[in-house]
Amino acid sequence: MSRVLALANQKGGVGKTTTAVNVSADLARRGRRILLIDLDPQGNATSSLGVDKHGVERSSYDVLIEGQPVVECLLEAVRPRLDLLAANASLAGAEVELVGVRNREFRLREALAEPRAVYDAIVIDCPPSLGLLTVNALTAADEVIIPIQCEYLALEGLMQLINTIDLVKRRLNPSLDILGVVMTMYDARTRLSAQVVHDVQRFFPTRMFRSVIPRTVRLAEAPSFGQTIFEYDAASRAAAAYTFLGGEVAARLGLASDESDKEVGAAAARGEATP
Repeated sequence: MSRVLALANQKGGVGKTTTAVNVSADLARRGRRILLIDLDPQGNATSSLGVDKHGVERSSYDVLIEGQPVVECLLEAVRPRLDLLAANASLAGAEVELVGVRNREFRLREALAEPRAVYDAIVIDCPPSLGLLTVNALTAADEVIIPIQCEYLALEGLMQLINTIDLVKRRLNPSLDILGVVMTMYDARTRLSAQVVHDVQRFFPTRMFRSVIPRTVRLAEAPSFGQTIFEYDAASRAAAAYTFLGGEVAARLGLASDESDKEVGAAAARGEATP
């Protein structure tokens, strides 16, 4: 039975999609079979993997609203061992259409019942909001990864997200938990980035990933070429950071099998990753 991860933050521009795409790609590189679900109407995870979102015939909209099976809507092997349930323009109206649907919060959870038996992990890229699409993702998920930007007011609105997660946990999904918090867009040249990391660590003393994702031009450029950071610049600092983060995620999910995975997880536990 696979683990379902939702990457959520209602603030836009925090590296949520970039993290969803590159963590999925890294887990697939480690030999795991992964399904990435693009639940954001903007379809950025879809285009980040080189898929034309305007040409997608079936998407996460068809699964949520039309009740079509995931297996009939996904794109197989967009990368080795990585499948994609894409997003297209139809998803923009899903929030409104879900309002009148019976068991509206459970649509995605029910749809993933069969895929959970096939994949090692299912990663959901949520939209930058706390609407019904995100609630569907949180109801379907086992764990949440929260990306937080290393900038001023990074914690603004975070309590609202935590309250939403707690509410979903109490009313819809008792097993939901926070897998971890990942700091993104770290700029080593500024004191502010280090201070934000320190503040978030005080807020989440046991939840923070040791991996810190740097702010780099290469990471910003990769999606425009439809490539992961490992394809666009495998020697970059960003690729190294996402490799380490992938190892931490694999270790926390119990998916670390070979010695390299175990070493990454052990190093993270010792706090050997630094910004």
